[in-house]
Amino acid sequence: MTPVELSSTVLRAVRRAVDDGELAVSVPERAQVVPPGPGGRGDYASNIALRLARPAGRPPQEVAEILRPHLSGVAGVARVDITGPGFLNITLSGRGPALVAEILRRRERYGYAEEPTGQVVQLHYPREVRAAVTGQVLARILRSQGALVRTSCEAALDLAWAGPLGVTVDVTLDAHGASGAPAPLEVDLRPVPAGQDPSHLGRDAGRWALLHPAPHDRPRITEEHLVQTEGNPLFRVRYAYARCQALGRNAAALGFAAAPGNRASGPSGGPGSGSSPLLDALDTYPHALAAAARHRAPDRVARHLVTVADALLAFQHTVLPLGDEKPSAAHRSRLSLAEAAGTVLAGGLSLLGIDAPTHL
Repeated sequence: MTPVELSSTVLRAVRRAVDDGELAVSVPERAQVVPPGPGGRGDYASNIALRLARPAGRPPQEVAEILRPHLSGVAGVARVDITGPGFLNITLSGRGPALVAEILRRRERYGYAEEPTGQVVQLHYPREVRAAVTGQVLARILRSQGALVRTSCEAALDLAWAGPLGVTVDVTLDAHGASGAPAPLEVDLRPVPAGQDPSHLGRDAGRWALLHPAPHDRPRITEEHLVQTEGNPLFRVRYAYARCQALGRNAAALGFAAAPGNRASGPSGGPGSGSSPLLDALDTYPHALAAAARHRAPDRVARHLVTVADALLAFQHTVLPLGDEKPSAAHRSRLSLAEAAGTVLAGGLSLLGIDAPTHL
């Protein structure tokens, strides 16, 4: 069950409670479902009970108790808990196989909007390397969320860094909005400048150095981004993708392939191998894309890729059979989960304009 489907399920629960006379409210047009916050549990949480409490004239906890049985019996919902002042925490059944199948079906477009939203965005930025790279990447992220985007720069890009970093712009304007612009444009994208040209780091490391810090933080343009150690987040992300590719090659050599199933969680299908953090990281990737577009913050994508990579690197040791162990349904399921993680890593790196290496 996708977040959109779960949102509709929550609204149907409200409608049933209204039809049964348990609540006297107008059914809202949408219900927000998001990953649980601190103190939450399950796969998703909804604040619908808090939203309906005032119009219903009841405490949020009471509204949540009314809605819980209408959600608990729905196919795809394993459990509903109430936490805090009245949040509905929903645990889905069969989340892993459905999520993996959805990622492998949509490939690098997982997390993208299904259709255009009609939103039109103009990103206008100064002639500065970090602003230009940020504008290019934000345009990609916004387009992934269904927006129509045009980027423009106050002046022609500096070829000394634009070429090596692969930076392009849709329209180059002068400071007064010439070159056919219908009206002067205000700079609306101004991250803290880099302070120096990062192109000596190469395209991948240079872009990462500019994009990984939050826009209000000054980026560190140092050789630390080139070091191939666990302390380098870029290395961990790219290494995790390369490990996904190696797992697929090694599995093929052992005579088995990926197949989504219910037994990806542990060496014998049980809990404890670290698949839950990986599933959580994959499940929340669309939320990271949406937040990056909403806040104009590509660092949210970069940081989420680090989360996916770290969860995958902790999980990878359970994917292949050990010793004389024969490949099983559990191994095929775990391999499919690793492939889904690799798909997300490749898609996220592509949005950032960074290569995903098959060998590292």
